[in-house]
Amino acid sequence: MVRIGIIGTNFITERLLEAAEGVEDFKLTAVYSRTIEQAEQFSNKYGINLLFTNLEEMAVSEEIDAVYIASPNSFHSEQAILFLRNGKHVLCEKPLAANVYEVTTMIQAAKDHQVLLMEAMKSTLLPGFKVIQDNLYKIGPIRRYFASYCQYSSRYDKYKEGIVLNAFNPKFANGALMDLGVYCLYPLITLFGEPIEVKATGIILDSGVDGEGSVVLSYDDKDAVVMYSKISNSSLPSEIQGEEGTMIIDKINSPEKVEIHYNNGTFEQLTINQSHPVMYYEVKEFIDLINAGKLESDINSHDNSYTTMLVVDKVRAELGIVYPNDKIEL
Repeated sequence: MVRIGIIGTNFITERLLEAAEGVEDFKLTAVYSRTIEQAEQFSNKYGINLLFTNLEEMAVSEEIDAVYIASPNSFHSEQAILFLRNGKHVLCEKPLAANVYEVTTMIQAAKDHQVLLMEAMKSTLLPGFKVIQDNLYKIGPIRRYFASYCQYSSRYDKYKEGIVLNAFNPKFANGALMDLGVYCLYPLITLFGEPIEVKATGIILDSGVDGEGSVVLSYDDKDAVVMYSKISNSSLPSEIQGEEGTMIIDKINSPEKVEIHYNNGTFEQLTINQSHPVMYYEVKEFIDLINAGKLESDINSHDNSYTTMLVVDKVRAELGIVYPNDKIEL
């Protein structure tokens, strides 16, 4: 059994734990919260006996083997490094950190202490993404990748009332790019690697984060167009366009329905059944890697996390988004 500690008691954590019920060798053992009341409330729901309100004490505990970090983005790096340096494996929510410097430091800590560090990017570990990878060759030379993830946030209603919640607060390294845009960029990097050039435009809110944005990324033989938003909706699917056909993906953040429309007018349905909740697959990957003694995922790899954050930093530079973390060296 892999004994897991939880940092962050929010709805994302609850979804992960629901999905993890089907993962063999996952044992929920401990929880951290800033207050004992929140820790007790969470532990009562999930039957956890080991509670912490001090991260340093949790990091040295011999009762846990690994942690899942679902705290605000601005805390990811500091918290992950604390546990990595104490020999604990880390599954860290996306985005892995606030900037590429923090990602580099986290990766180095994982290598130095010979423990697993994996970004909890669910989409690239889903069966639907494997279908995309396995069938790309069918559409000939790839010429364009288009991904859209635009989802109006209920928190934006509060923002317009003058209440700035975490989702729109630069203090926590948040905004539309970090929350939704990464779901468009990470699959791009996983499939095609680092782009040569990145250009971006967007709408910056008064709080200092982006409400929405558009990114054009250039490669030697193809380009990519990414759209994301937390202040508007879109029902557009995503596409990968080749010279012989176009692969259409229903949801880039959680691909399920995948099909190819060929230039000759024929159509191929590639959708396969997804037998588990979406977050099951990232948990299983994490547990399987630990059991196999591996220190890095082949899919959600250190390189993919690093390159994605490198692109995110370039987009932020284009848009003029600055986080407090950008001025901190760990």
